[in-house]
Amino acid sequence: MIEVKADGLPPWLQPLVEGLQNVEPSEFLLAGSSEYEGARQAAVLVLFGEGANGPDLLLLQRSAHLRNHAGQPAFPGGGVDPDDDGPVATALREAEEETGVDPAGVQVFATLPQLWIPRSGNVVTPVLAWWREPCEVSPVDPGEVASVARVPLADLADPANRVMVRHRLGFVSPAFRVADMLVWGFTAGVIDRLMKIAGWERDWDRGVIEALP
Repeated sequence: MIEVKADGLPPWLQPLVEGLQNVEPSEFLLAGSSEYEGARQAAVLVLFGEGANGPDLLLLQRSAHLRNHAGQPAFPGGGVDPDDDGPVATALREAEEETGVDPAGVQVFATLPQLWIPRSGNVVTPVLAWWREPCEVSPVDPGEVASVARVPLADLADPANRVMVRHRLGFVSPAFRVADMLVWGFTAGVIDRLMKIAGWERDWDRGVIEALP
């Protein structure tokens, strides 16, 4: 069972809270995930907020000039520093450094199992949080982050925005067309699984498969 701290969360997050409490950690693992000792440790902040267009999720798009993951949409996050006190501290620090999120206004309510990503060689811990006191966000360093977006959950659930993508290595995985981005890979996998767990997913055609650009 995944431990969840539900006090103070808005009612619309309750389906996710209840869903997380009814799944075993092993059920959450993404396809291809496994334990891997010695890999680089990282964490991402899966930050749920409530904006002008209703409940939303904070995403960013990485700069096209980066050596790794250039131009790819992602959650705020990055590698664990020696001074970080665990994955929560890493996720909050990285979110502040990348988007300007004030950690004081963020309420962490769960951490998911570590997920092994063979392509990047990272073991990533997703940290789920409620944006209790939202603030203005934007790319702090344009050399690393091209844009920041608060993506409505309604857009993520809209079947018209769902598609499967075929990767260069041949495997197929879910993706989202939202906020002028194609969200795919690890980020899309986590969002897809959370949508299912919370019961927010709407029926969509998984037979629509596109080649990853």
